[in-house]
Amino acid sequence: MLVDFHSHLFSRPFFETLAGQSPSAGTVDEKVERVCRRAGIDAPARELSEHVARWTAELKKYGVAHMVSFASLPEEVDALVEAARLSDGMLTPFALVNPLAPEAEERTRALFERGFRGVLLFPAMHRFDPSGPEASAVLRAVGDNGGFAVVHCGMLQVKLRDLFELPRPYDLRYADPLRLIPVANANPDVRIVVPHFGAGFFRETLMLGSMCENVLVDTSSSNGWMKTHPGKLTLIEVFDRALDVFGPERILFGTDSSTFPRGWRHDLHLAQREALGAIASKPVDVDSVLGGNAARLLGLA
Repeated sequence: MLVDFHSHLFSRPFFETLAGQSPSAGTVDEKVERVCRRAGIDAPARELSEHVARWTAELKKYGVAHMVSFASLPEEVDALVEAARLSDGMLTPFALVNPLAPEAEERTRALFERGFRGVLLFPAMHRFDPSGPEASAVLRAVGDNGGFAVVHCGMLQVKLRDLFELPRPYDLRYADPLRLIPVANANPDVRIVVPHFGAGFFRETLMLGSMCENVLVDTSSSNGWMKTHPGKLTLIEVFDRALDVFGPERILFGTDSSTFPRGWRHDLHLAQREALGAIASKPVDVDSVLGGNAARLLGLA
């Protein structure tokens, strides 16, 4: 079973929200079309059913049984609820939460009541301490509902924000995975997922994983952060060292797929499968990493 644990739906409401915040000239529709044209991407269909149908067809094309997809802005939450319903069981919704926003804990609990299975946290973007009281309250709500918290650590770039001429609020001082150790140990029932192998904080992610059994790592994106790592580092070496710390049961395959016409990142799937197959130092249950773990944790049939 091939399961992608990390993707962004990027529906029409997502684009329209960014366009509405953008200081650039033009109407919302004009800004959406202009940005998509510049980026060489297809503007999402206005009808959500068309957008979801395109995604489900894409998943079936590559044999992907299931995909976790994020509501990347609060304004996209309703679209994710409906997308999960329209997907015939192929999509599991997660949603972005800002712990500093008013009533963040109550909003988190409401997400689970609507069928969400996890939250996405961006400490660098929203500038909060992952072990601070606000984040701890959100994580308690996640734990009470048996959910997941995907906590983005390390380097952060949102290219669509740049294209819409929005500011870059990111402060990487909040993005150190080591900041998660106190809250992970205080909430052992919360499954915390660090995406992109820590996105540049690889050593720190390994340290976090070695100290907190409830922390998992996902493999998503092209992992371009490896260029910033001291010394040359290959994807094979990344998987090898991650397996030493997390074991095959705490690594979740992901692609960070988001827009068309690129669609689902089959190229990343092939590269990761090849890297896992090239590890000769230990037997690797490739199928567990590429879908079995996610299927088990999500309770998929």
